[in-house]
Amino acid sequence: MNRRRRRAIKERSGKIIEAHGLTKIYGTGDVSTIALNNVTFDIRRGEFVLIVGQSGSGKSTLLHIIGLLDKQTAGKIVIDGINATYLSDSDRSIVRRYKIGFIFQAYNLLSDLTVAENVMLPLMMVNKGTSSAMRSKTEMILEKVGLARQINKQSNQLSGGQMQRVAVARALVSRPALVLGDEPTGNLDSKSSQDVISLMKELNRELNQTFVIVTHARESFGMVDRTIVLKDGGIEKID
Repeated sequence: MNRRRRRAIKERSGKIIEAHGLTKIYGTGDVSTIALNNVTFDIRRGEFVLIVGQSGSGKSTLLHIIGLLDKQTAGKIVIDGINATYLSDSDRSIVRRYKIGFIFQAYNLLSDLTVAENVMLPLMMVNKGTSSAMRSKTEMILEKVGLARQINKQSNQLSGGQMQRVAVARALVSRPALVLGDEPTGNLDSKSSQDVISLMKELNRELNQTFVIVTHARESFGMVDRTIVLKDGGIEKID
């Protein structure tokens, strides 16, 4: 990230993620495995951050803890000012619903719903406005991701690249504080992958939307704000 952009982010932004001493241990005793070991970092609003590392380095575990899909064994996690460290499962679910959007490798669209209905789901879950208002927000975000003409198609009628664009739109429609991507280009061909990456980076700039992406394809993303490199469950470096 160039110095001017880093300075601009710091001046206008608060911390979206505060992770301190995150540790995750699976199992107990002699059969325990340390998946994360004392991981500490902050991410500010508007940053585009990659989490990279070899298989088994702890990338997915870290993403699941940031996304409040899993609980750490030790350490502290704060999402957009909310200390989620000791929240109950139901309260963690509420924070996820209002604060976090997810983009999955396998799209996770509902095949029996239209494109618009898939994208509108997060708005319906938080009861954000009237039906017409939710429809309007859905149409606006689908316009931004280039799918205005596909709005009434079933999701299984789309190409892989189009389905992932729907997933991006769904993650963004409620304007969450944070969007997490778990290998979002992993199922795409090279052209579709670059299209989706370009889209996410454009939305990052245009909407000041924070993205944190786990990926094996670091080079495909080009220049980003920061890259967190994991090795054996710990942070090897932050570029």
